[in-house]
Amino acid sequence: MSVKRLLTHLHLPVENLPVLSGATEWLNTTPLLPPALHGKVVLVDFWTYTCINWIRTLPYIRAWTETYGAHGLVVIGVHTPEFGVEHDVDNVRRAAREMRIEYPIAIDNDYAIWDAFANRYWPALYIADAEGRIRHHHFGEGGEERSEHVIRRLLADADDDELPVEPARAEAQGFELRADWDNLRSPETYLGLARTQAFASPEGTAFDEPHDFTIPSRLSTNEWALAGNWTLGREEAVSNAANGHIACRFHARDLHLILAPPNHQAAARFRVLLDGRAPGDAHGLDVDPEGYGAVNEPRLYQLIRQVGPITDRHFEIEFLEPGVAALCFTFG
Repeated sequence: MSVKRLLTHLHLPVENLPVLSGATEWLNTTPLLPPALHGKVVLVDFWTYTCINWIRTLPYIRAWTETYGAHGLVVIGVHTPEFGVEHDVDNVRRAAREMRIEYPIAIDNDYAIWDAFANRYWPALYIADAEGRIRHHHFGEGGEERSEHVIRRLLADADDDELPVEPARAEAQGFELRADWDNLRSPETYLGLARTQAFASPEGTAFDEPHDFTIPSRLSTNEWALAGNWTLGREEAVSNAANGHIACRFHARDLHLILAPPNHQAAARFRVLLDGRAPGDAHGLDVDPEGYGAVNEPRLYQLIRQVGPITDRHFEIEFLEPGVAALCFTFG
């Protein structure tokens, strides 16, 4: 479950920083066990690399690492996967490199650290003082000013009297830009049958077997549908033939879709249409103005980023080769 702009003051089930020995692997560091963290202010950030809500917090995590690392702050990203493709450590490693993540990463494929924190959200941030007591937590996007205030206070309490005068400078670009919250009226939408909703193809659903689908003549806002031959699995819809379509009606500035290619050797081409036409200036980072792009690795793809007034729009993507898996729409 991911959350948006949610600041919660729920009672924490853990008061002290759990030991991170449950990590199945570490990236960018040797294992960080209690002796390595003794006397340090520790920020633990739960993430999963396809989560747009987490991606939009990354500029702040990155800036705090760069600004306060020399003053005793240790930032640890705990990568706990939501989807099957995120269990592949090579995918995480590639994503971390592309996102310029240089701080330590604990791979939490067995959910051992997640469970030790009794965590339930992506993103989730926990800050512990130099004595190992958790002093602050935040679930979802937002709250960065408060979190940085806590970091500075705890570092000062740990006898650092040379903190920078100015706050850290976070620089967001691309996927990392803040959502247009005033115009965001479309929710995260899963395409796998375990969690899907608002599926509008008139043929209904069929689990884990090839099935022909059609798109109705009109979709209501936040409905989605398929055309062509698809197999609906627990967490993904897989196109079985060339020219499979996914359509949805949405209300947001940005439209993203988590996609995985048929295999590791070949990219799968696609074309995007917005209200039946090439997106032009509304194309996303992974699409050209004519709407063309390719799925070359399992990740989040930005397909639409609008520049004009935000209204209900009809989105459609056609996969020109078979075998692409589509997992989840997210918006911004």
